[in-house]
Amino acid sequence: MTGKLPRLFLLLLVALGALLAAPDPALAHAATVGSTPAPGSVVGASPTEITVMFSESITPVSGRVQVIAPDGERISGLAVARGAVLHIPVRAAKRPLGTYLISFRVISADSHPVGGAITFSVGAPSARPEAATTTGTHPSVRIAVPTFKFLGYAGITLAAGPAMFLALLWPRRRSRTGAIRLARIGLGLTAVATLGALGTQAQQGSGAALWQVSAVELGEVARSQFGLTLLARLGVLILLAVLLPGVLRTTGGRWRGISVVFIAFAGLATWPLTGHAIAAPLPAVTVTVGVVHLAAMAIWLGGLVTLAGFLLRGTDRRVLGVILPVWSRWAALSVIWLAMAGTVQAVVQVGTPAALVQTGYGRLLLAKLSVLVLVLAAAAGARRFVRTSNAGNGLRRTVGIEVLATVVILAMSAVLVQVDPGRTAGAKDGAVTGVGVSETLTCPLYTLQFNIYPVELGEYNTVHAFLYTPEGKPLPPAEWEVSTQLVGQGLEAVKEPLLGLNPPHHALGSIAFPLPGTYEVAFTIRVDDLNRATVKTTVTVPPTS
Repeated sequence: MTGKLPRLFLLLLVALGALLAAPDPALAHAATVGSTPAPGSVVGASPTEITVMFSESITPVSGRVQVIAPDGERISGLAVARGAVLHIPVRAAKRPLGTYLISFRVISADSHPVGGAITFSVGAPSARPEAATTTGTHPSVRIAVPTFKFLGYAGITLAAGPAMFLALLWPRRRSRTGAIRLARIGLGLTAVATLGALGTQAQQGSGAALWQVSAVELGEVARSQFGLTLLARLGVLILLAVLLPGVLRTTGGRWRGISVVFIAFAGLATWPLTGHAIAAPLPAVTVTVGVVHLAAMAIWLGGLVTLAGFLLRGTDRRVLGVILPVWSRWAALSVIWLAMAGTVQAVVQVGTPAALVQTGYGRLLLAKLSVLVLVLAAAAGARRFVRTSNAGNGLRRTVGIEVLATVVILAMSAVLVQVDPGRTAGAKDGAVTGVGVSETLTCPLYTLQFNIYPVELGEYNTVHAFLYTPEGKPLPPAEWEVSTQLVGQGLEAVKEPLLGLNPPHHALGSIAFPLPGTYEVAFTIRVDDLNRATVKTTVTVPPTS
């Protein structure tokens, strides 16, 4: 065992390196689909409550949901989530006219953070206020989260494989010490990963660094559904640590062994309950399938590690001739269940065939399947060795390839569970971004306040315009017009009328941005029969992501 553990930890380090080299996951699995007042809208009076709608159930992060008035004052009360709707009360004190900012950070149903901002205006648009809330995820947390995911998967694999062999298929004359030690290491890694997930959840919500967390924040996490589920997992690990030694030394009895199996499956259920599965359209199905997928993975990969690390060397060939055919059948059944469960998960989470190639989740899933094909090819070679009773160097090399490839699969799985599922692509495409432009333009004849929302490629970018005299009094014009021209492309300006509304100094229209780039936006306004003036600004339209 002395030379085997360093090699095992070397494999873990290689996989962690693959995690660090992987693309940053998009830690936001719920999309913002609307709000009241509507994003970019202009309303006549300040609301007493603001609602923000999401594509799935959410939980607000304490202190990270706020409404900022045009004068910079925070006017929001304690936000409450009811399902997929966030309710934000607003203080009834007198509030100024202008643009308001709704800044939020919430946790989606699959335990991932969602941050963003939305604007609306009261009376007339103004400069967008700034919020103090950080909506990004700190790099240290981006690295830590998938790392702990990987350690959790590695832990259940290292615990399940040796435990299965020790309980059912261990040679009588082989020492059990090393395999028991490896099972304990697996339980320990799973516990570390669980504590790490508990310790990083608050920072995912707040946007703080890994080391910036308070006891109050940890307490809030522990009381949440996510925290209670992970605390239940720690309880399961403690029970297994107490019950497993007797089972692994063949002194525990049949009923203790059965109880260990049931407890282990209960522990496995905590993974899908804190991931994509619980937020899927069919949670009962996806959670069940998730447990089957994890169990099949742990039995197959854990068995490979046990064979490679302990049994293929130093075991009599006649004993291997009994063990390997049994293991081969177990492995084949595990692969079948793994494939069936994985297919159901892929159908639910990817959503459409196009999402396989058009989303990061789909492409990463295809890469994982490619590595899995390599593992299955190696497994087929190993089965041929078993059938010919050849358990020599060829079988050891083949199993070694399987172990190396499966370590990479575990690392890719740790990243995959952090990436937006393909099924959310539609919600993301239609998500409210909060990206708009509010500006004030002046000339000797008038002052114009305008708001364009959203600012994105397409034909439906809404324009609100408000006209005032140079002294600041409402000014009803005789005619409104807005034009857009892509700068530096030699294209003609596209003119659009603006529809006058009530009050008469307010107009509404729509402009198109057919290509990404910088546009010159010009408002031409005739204030009476003799006086007309044009004011201009530039707006940058980003390419679609």
